[in-house]
Amino acid sequence: MIVKSDSEFPIPEVRQRLLSWFNQNKRSLPWRTSKDPYHIWLSEVILQQTRVDQGLPYFERFIVRFPTVEDLASADLDEILKLWEGLGYYSRARNLHKAAQQVVSSSEGILPSTYDEWILLPGIGPYTAAAISSIAFAEKRAVLDGNVMRVLSRIFAVESEISTSQGKRELGELAELLLNPSDPGTHNEAMMEAGALICLPRNPTCHSCPFDKICVARSQSRVHDFPVKRPSKKVPHYDIAVGIIRDENGRIFIQRRPEDAMLGGLWEFPGGKRAESESLEEACLREIKEEIGVDVAIRNKWETINHAYSHFRISLHAFECRVLAGDTPTTTLPSAWVAREELSDYAFPRANRRLLEMMESASAGTRDVESDYHTQSTK
Repeated sequence: MIVKSDSEFPIPEVRQRLLSWFNQNKRSLPWRTSKDPYHIWLSEVILQQTRVDQGLPYFERFIVRFPTVEDLASADLDEILKLWEGLGYYSRARNLHKAAQQVVSSSEGILPSTYDEWILLPGIGPYTAAAISSIAFAEKRAVLDGNVMRVLSRIFAVESEISTSQGKRELGELAELLLNPSDPGTHNEAMMEAGALICLPRNPTCHSCPFDKICVARSQSRVHDFPVKRPSKKVPHYDIAVGIIRDENGRIFIQRRPEDAMLGGLWEFPGGKRAESESLEEACLREIKEEIGVDVAIRNKWETINHAYSHFRISLHAFECRVLAGDTPTTTLPSAWVAREELSDYAFPRANRRLLEMMESASAGTRDVESDYHTQSTK
């Protein structure tokens, strides 16, 4: 069902029902207390791929530590990534930093006021530019995030797959059709809130929905048929072998990932993906040799952490290691030997952080790391 005009659909009535529902049911969130574009921008970036309850404490910490865009721009990336640690999708944090620096250098810290200006900044796509420009500056731009797409696809029973260009075009047209030109920002927030609170992926509360009387999917008892998606592909799994390499003083070797890589800018233990024909121990030895140019002795297998990313899963296998006599790690990446109690000062990917937490909890009962090593090397 694709609507062409007001005559086919009670658009003014639907807008009013949505606004009334939102005014009565909206959540009290700190970025809604003002139209400060910096706060709205920060909240929108944090909430990409993130639930509100998970993102809220991060927003609050960022605002305290970086109250202005100038503060964010002048911060060290390591500090930003540490504050972001655990939130995932770290490119958001790196782009946030780059965009803040661009705003400060090009416009003396004055944030953009239009969609066309926002979308030029790093990390800002059509949805984020529309959300900020409409909410902070009342620009007539409809948002189209996952929540809104789900709401629209059910109201109008959109049969096109939402991941296709045709599906996105149809949903975009419907979003623009419903947009309330007199208050586009509130309308967009209300649409997103309806998707977050009522029109849920599973078990939607249709009886409480402001669209209950006009939702085609509900009238056809087909709510769970929408949105139309392609069948899920099998999620690949990888075994990752890493070395917890200690020196004679018990310090642990870590290195920083390239900023343009996945999880860029975060610190990690050296290691990598196991090849098909390798044992985990062989993978650990090979990856360490390739990454930092040293042969190591493996003491034992220490822990395994299972972790899921958005498009794949890993099992992170950690081995206690030491560098063989006469070898010194060499790498083009930033690296450091760090005391165990100082590792909390560095930002790590979540799987590595879970490994550190296990290391911390087990530290009181850990045996002398210099004992019972067996020598293995790539020589």
